[in-house]
Amino acid sequence: MKLFYFPGNASMAPHFVLEEIGLPFELVFVDRDQEAHKSADYLKLNPNGLIPVLVDGDLVLYETAAICLHLADAHPEMNLAPALGTPERSRFYTWLMWLTNTLQATLLAYFYPERWVDSGNASGAEQVKAHAEWKIGSLLDQLESQLEASGGPWLLGHHYTVLDPYALMLCRWTRQFARPARTRPLLGAYLQRVLERPAVQRALKTEALDYPWV
Repeated sequence: MKLFYFPGNASMAPHFVLEEIGLPFELVFVDRDQEAHKSADYLKLNPNGLIPVLVDGDLVLYETAAICLHLADAHPEMNLAPALGTPERSRFYTWLMWLTNTLQATLLAYFYPERWVDSGNASGAEQVKAHAEWKIGSLLDQLESQLEASGGPWLLGHHYTVLDPYALMLCRWTRQFARPARTRPLLGAYLQRVLERPAVQRALKTEALDYPWV
């Protein structure tokens, strides 16, 4: 398998999952700073020009959530997703879609507000960013409530799934906020538990990310 990645990017969650599975894989650095994700060769893999991409044999996948779900289903022995057809699996789908479609999408509005206003509208971009940060705060409160309801130690309760490294990745992106994810009591402790997993530590070391990680 090959994972096309950039440190700290949306490729982080699949990187964590690949380390958790423990099978050999290759990391392929995509230099965003040099617009490598917009190159003709990369666009053949992902026509959206976004990171990550996973190549697994003849299969080429993009979208972080899809890659994580594929890895969980391709390696059922790792128990990184509940069994098909169970109520737990349905709850798993709900949270996976929420992470990618709700929390991650709002984070992207925060980091790239200029995409949502006319060119040169700096005040409009600042307004989009401010509204996104407020919304993200309410979404982090929702994560906190889910941890309380599940009883922990993981997002779905006692079962560690691909949701947990995914949540860590997104919560990490809030580390410069006025009220980052780590400041919430249950969420902060939860993020530390995910960080302590050896697979997560290996990926962080490989990506050479600066401490603190969240």
